[in-house]
Amino acid sequence: MKWYKDWASREYSLRSRLITLVFAGIIIVLLIPFLLVKSSAAIDAWINLPHFYAGIANRIAGIILAVCGISLSQWTIYIQMAVGRGTPVPTMPTRKLIVEGPFTWCRNPMTLGALLAYLGIAVWTGSISALVLVAVITTLLLLYLKRVEENELEARFGEEYLEYKQHTPFIIPRFQRH
Repeated sequence: MKWYKDWASREYSLRSRLITLVFAGIIIVLLIPFLLVKSSAAIDAWINLPHFYAGIANRIAGIILAVCGISLSQWTIYIQMAVGRGTPVPTMPTRKLIVEGPFTWCRNPMTLGALLAYLGIAVWTGSISALVLVAVITTLLLLYLKRVEENELEARFGEEYLEYKQHTPFIIPRFQRH
């Protein structure tokens, strides 16, 4: 952990951070949703799963979830770049603990935003297997956050992070300041 702590304290240029975000964005915004749609369609056809479809309600609910998720993710990225001088990518973490903006509501707004967007895609498609895949992605991501990222944040920011952690929910937002 000391190696990571020393490495994470490096300063990266805005250009380097933007390049990292472009590559991460290709994976998170394009590749994962594409794989979610394609693999769920294949799974549905393979095991003959019915779709849940409520007409236009699927489209509206899916769009609302996706837009809320993408908006939250974009706000989080902006705060991490501007205030934390880092990125949401673990290889270029923020240089300071961020406790403002969406981070006042929950400790992992980027994750919440991404999961809402993926859930929106699953609802839009009306695919039961897409919902299951989103649940699997959610479980794996939350396990990573709890077992790896929280330890890393505690090592880097110490008592400041522990205080923040004590007063700010993990993923489900609380829309009031402590």
